[in-house]
Amino acid sequence: MASRSVNKVILLGHLGKDAETKFTTSGVAKSTFTVATNRRWKDQQSGEWKEETDWHNVVLWRAENLANYLLKGKQVYVEGRLQTRSYDDKDGQKRYFTEVVADDVVLLGGRGDSPAGSSGGDFERPVSMPRSAQPPRPQPAAAPAPPEEFNQGITDDDVPF
Repeated sequence: MASRSVNKVILLGHLGKDAETKFTTSGVAKSTFTVATNRRWKDQQSGEWKEETDWHNVVLWRAENLANYLLKGKQVYVEGRLQTRSYDDKDGQKRYFTEVVADDVVLLGGRGDSPAGSSGGDFERPVSMPRSAQPPRPQPAAAPAPPEEFNQGITDDDVPF
């Protein structure tokens, strides 16, 4: 049997600051941002509720336009993998840095989530355009009926699923 492993991260939280996009020397966009996630639990000894916030560093490659939408406080869904890198600090100490390398980022929430009134969760239309100003989407045409010679008397009730 082959050895298998999984490195998958799913985060649902709020952005801690506006995303920052920089470009590598070869012109590839690298956006970085932080996501805060909370957890609540009831303390067994005192019986009171406690809350803890974890901060996650996220990097998103090749998405230069997304940083305009990733603003502090917005709720976001992030899917990706963990990656740990190391570097030597100014004192020569080896330091480790763990981050989430995002494969998928989805803005959540709707109008009213941001002070500017942007929709936030829909990338198909510009942020500043209200939904009421969108042109109606064309409806798909109905499929033409098959010729009578193909009609074998089969109805939806005859299909077993």
